Order: sequence, then structure tokens, then C-alpha cells
Amino acid sequence: MTDGAGAGEVQSGDSPWWQDLTPQRIAQRAARGGVAVLPLAAIEQHGEHLPLSTDLDIANGLVAAALPRVRAGVPVCVLPPLTVGLSLEHTAFAGTLSLSPETALAALCELGDSVARAGFRRLVLFNSHGGNKALVDLAALKLRAAHGMLVVRAHYFRFALPAGVLDADELRHGLHGGALETSMMLHLLPHAVRREALGDFRSLGARMAADGCLLGPEGEAGFGWMAQDLHISGATGNAQHASAALGARLVDHYAARLAQLIDEAHDFDPAPLKPVPR
Repeated sequence: MTDGAGAGEVQSGDSPWWQDLTPQRIAQRAARGGVAVLPLAAIEQHGEHLPLSTDLDIANGLVAAALPRVRAGVPVCVLPPLTVGLSLEHTAFAGTLSLSPETALAALCELGDSVARAGFRRLVLFNSHGGNKALVDLAALKLRAAHGMLVVRAHYFRFALPAGVLDADELRHGLHGGALETSMMLHLLPHAVRREALGDFRSLGARMAADGCLLGPEGEAGFGWMAQDLHISGATGNAQHASAALGARLVDHYAARLAQLIDEAHDFDPAPLKPVPR
């Protein structure tokens, strides 16, 4: 067990972690209709109350919580996460790491090529960073065309939440370091949250929506933005409304959705999916 995500007691042959296995065991798992899961994250600013690793911590935490919920008998292989992604919108803040779109797309597609070469026909791209959305969407299409494989685009923040879990305004505009992310970090890694720095980082988007604008950072008609355009702190949303109890509820919900998605990917028959000749 090398990623610290919580499966240290598992024998190496039964481990869900790709890097713990041998070539033969990888091939066996692929032959059984295995599902490869590639977490995508970012190393970037989340205001002064959360660490640069927030997206990575959330991705790892959700995957670790999802694995025990996957249906018995479904072969799963979780790849090492793509830790650094597309974070151009946060590059004005010290500590943010970002690949170029071209480099990130090439890296993701080459990892997908490796998964296909190992015999897998089912790949879940599990993304925890909003800036990676376009990357995941394009890579999924390219890998589908190249390998005739099922490539699932799974952005956890697009999983529907039960009504009433979060205020609608916070859910829409608390994009970065708000109540949602801060709550999950309070549950997953409470020592990493600087409680004295929690604040209400009301977004430009929230103010525009209150004025009745169709235009906004996200939504029906969005625009390209840098994090400081939305709030000078780089965070958006009300982190003061965060709690560990809410975080536990969110992690439980998102993990259940991810486990269901892995089960459904396993049940999906990729036989009709054929590579597209170049």
C-alpha cells in the first residue's frame, strides 16, 4: 500500500491499488472486466484556510470511502492520481502548480493508452478539480475513439446532492474553498484546516446573480475568469458555514455515488465500442 488512502491491511494480490499489483494480476483483473479508476486533482490555492492539496485530499478521501461500497466481485484498479492538472485560473497565487492544456491532455491520454494496453476496456476518470473539466471531456472522447473503450467522465461536484444539504446559493457560487470543500476537509483532514482564517468569500457570481444577470462566471452564459476576479482571496463561498458533520455527510454521499458508478461501469458491455480508424 503506497498511497496512504487506507487499505494497508489488504494483501497485495487483492489490493485495489494499481501500483501494488504485478503484471500478471493486472492482466487477470482486466480479463475479468475490471474497472480502472484514475483520480484527477490539482495542487493550487484554496484561500488561506485550506492547503494547496485540497483537491487531491478530497479525491483520495472519496476514492478510499467508495472502495468498500463497490459490489463484491467487481474488480477495481485505482491508478496513482494525476496530482497536478490545469490550474491556470489560480496561477496568480503562490504555490499553485499547473500544466499547460497541451501537456495535461497528452499526459492523460498517454495514461489512458497504458490502461488500454494492459487490457482494460473500462476507465473511470474521477475528477475533483473544476479546471480539469474540459481536459477530462476531451480525453474521454479521444480514448474512446482510439481504443473502443468505455471512458467515464466523473466530476464529483456534478453528482447531485439531496435537497437541503447545502443552501442553493452556496451550492451554485461556493465554487472554491466554500462550505462544501471546507466541510469535507474538516471531516477528512481536520488538522489541515486553519479555522481562524475561515470567512465568507462572496463571489462576483453571487453578486451578479442577485442583480438578475444572465452572464456570470458559470451557468447558462459564463466567461473566462481568474480566481481573483471572483474574490480577492482566491476563495469563493461561505467557509464559515462549514462543519465536520456536513463534511461526513457529503463524503458519504459522494462515495456512494462513485461506488455505484464503478458498479455500473463494470456492468456496461463495451463489446459494441470499436476503435475509430485514424
